[in-house]
Amino acid sequence: MSDPARIIDANANRAREGLRLLEELARFQLDDPNLTEQFKSLRHALAEALSLLPISALDRLNARDTPGDVGTSISTAAERERRSVDSLAAAAAARSSEALRVLEETSKLLASSGTRFETLRYRLYELERTLRLRLHSRLPQWRLCVLITESICVRPWLQVAQAAIAGGADCIQLREKHLPDHELLARARTLVELVDHRAHVVINDRPDIALLAGADAVHLGQNDLPVREVCRFARSRIAVGCSAHSLEQAQSAVRDGASYLGLGAMFPTSTKPDPSIVGCGLIRQVLACETTASVPHLAIGGITPENAGELVEAGARGLAVSSAVCSDPDPERICRTLRAYYPARTTPTSACVADDPDAPCPSTPPGRTPRGDSTQ
Repeated sequence: MSDPARIIDANANRAREGLRLLEELARFQLDDPNLTEQFKSLRHALAEALSLLPISALDRLNARDTPGDVGTSISTAAERERRSVDSLAAAAAARSSEALRVLEETSKLLASSGTRFETLRYRLYELERTLRLRLHSRLPQWRLCVLITESICVRPWLQVAQAAIAGGADCIQLREKHLPDHELLARARTLVELVDHRAHVVINDRPDIALLAGADAVHLGQNDLPVREVCRFARSRIAVGCSAHSLEQAQSAVRDGASYLGLGAMFPTSTKPDPSIVGCGLIRQVLACETTASVPHLAIGGITPENAGELVEAGARGLAVSSAVCSDPDPERICRTLRAYYPARTTPTSACVADDPDAPCPSTPPGRTPRGDSTQ
């Protein structure tokens, strides 16, 4: 190899360009300051690793010969087409990781260790995973999620779900912990059919049932299957939500791939014995944390039309309600009252904005057609 400086220069440029695109996706598509900072840190670490090579930046510039590069005229049809934001991320990550591998190997010709570039490549693999899962399974910010458990419903459970949707619920969660599997699956499928794209459907605890029923998401508690393992199992075919009772749990869930958070319990609740009451403080902590601020969330636990205003004032972007709706003879009225805390926006926005609780996320769960707009 007569001039390794040309290879190093070309691949340094490729790696930087790919990392910058990934950083911009984290910044402008996800509005995620923490993930943006991690990609920026990776770019800076790459610059530092390059500066330690015995070939200087000036040497690389001097070796550059773009007009004489035989590779500039070679391309494929796939390189000229990007069908989604995820395809942008996939291409940029592949470009950067391949360039880092070339830098890792080529640096060995210069009696330098390739360990720094290898470490950067492994960091990129994890960041790519986080970014692409977030991009692929983004959910709208639901305003009102009604959790349906037949035993607390004063009307037939399916009627309660229908009335909740009529009252403005944009998410229905099926929470039945004691049904036989075949009955739970049948009920989940019935709910998906009933909703018919007017809202999103979440299945409690059971990713297998959620997948088989064609639901939009599965919701996990702290004692259920780990978020990371369910994300791997689901392979982005459904979104994954997670309950969090502390900021640390919320951060962990987001790092593991959770698409939304259930924050609570806000108030004492009859549906769970001796819940840990975290109150509005957790909402404020989640909104102030770079890792969790841009992730959709629902406040949950003992919420009623009488106390919901306190949560909205604290910044809660959505409410998850069970007993207040299911145990009332007029669930539609209760839902309308709760939805009144989130008036419709007159001008839709194009992205989730961390400091605007009314900004919708204009995306749908993987593999699903759009359901009712969460801001209507």
